[in-house]
Amino acid sequence: MMQQTKLKTFDELTKEDLYQILRLRSEVFVVEQNCVYQDIDNYDLKSLHLFISINDNVIAYTRLFKPGDYHKEASIGRVVVDKKHRKKNFGHIIIKKSIEAIITHFNQSVIVISAQLYLKDFYISHEFVQKGEEYLEDGIPHIKMYFNK
Repeated sequence: MMQQTKLKTFDELTKEDLYQILRLRSEVFVVEQNCVYQDIDNYDLKSLHLFISINDNVIAYTRLFKPGDYHKEASIGRVVVDKKHRKKNFGHIIIKKSIEAIITHFNQSVIVISAQLYLKDFYISHEFVQKGEEYLEDGIPHIKMYFNK
């Protein structure tokens, strides 16, 4: 089993990378969560794409934004782990690496996320703190959370 972590701009993604990333996001956010929404939203063009592959198959992914490209602060979005690879620590690995990449590449220590409510404790374990009330995003309960190193 060969595991790799990659960080790429949109222009650096291969066709295969992009296809696998979009397939994974669609499998989880559209099909598994039964949520019809516009996943391909032009923000991919300006984000950094962090993903973990096993044997060249993308199994975990996030997209990272510098301040002002999505939120006022740096942010992490589209956090996803393939269903077959959950409970194997990949969620924790991808969030740790996402935080490190934002600190390293954007020189930012404040990060905002729009977290699905059921993942609140997961993000708290990575030092994120809830700010504000719960809200619906695409019909799913979310909360704003901040990381400040």
